[in-house]
Amino acid sequence: MIVIAHNIRSLHNVGSIFRSCDAFGVKKLYLTGFTGIPPRKEIAKVSLGSEHRVSWEALLEIKPLLQILKQQGFCLVALDNTQGSIPIHMVKKEKPLVLILGNEVEGIEKEVLVECNQQIEIPMPGGKQSLNVSVATGIALFALTQEGR
Repeated sequence: MIVIAHNIRSLHNVGSIFRSCDAFGVKKLYLTGFTGIPPRKEIAKVSLGSEHRVSWEALLEIKPLLQILKQQGFCLVALDNTQGSIPIHMVKKEKPLVLILGNEVEGIEKEVLVECNQQIEIPMPGGKQSLNVSVATGIALFALTQEGR
């Protein structure tokens, strides 16, 4: 699996995303848009060395990357609780997945969402219908890497 962290403003969230990617064996992490990149003490504080173990690349533009990944046969999956998102346990996994994460406040831009094969969400029965992006990443990676998925 590949993860794209797009326009993540908090360096602590970036560090936590690195750590989750490391824990779940993510093949590569792309840091796109204005997402912060190592070396930064805020990232290192939370990643606990994962920024050295996870293969990563920083790119300013996301759309050319999405086109390349599509051409390589990946299924682009946006983690975003917008209208039309399906519960994460219903994701179709016929192809290798690219999990796309968006900004903590704004989510994933519409221009990016239209490029995705699926939009998924984590069902939340409580009153608050959102999670911190790094927490959501850990939950999503757990759900998407389980056998019998």
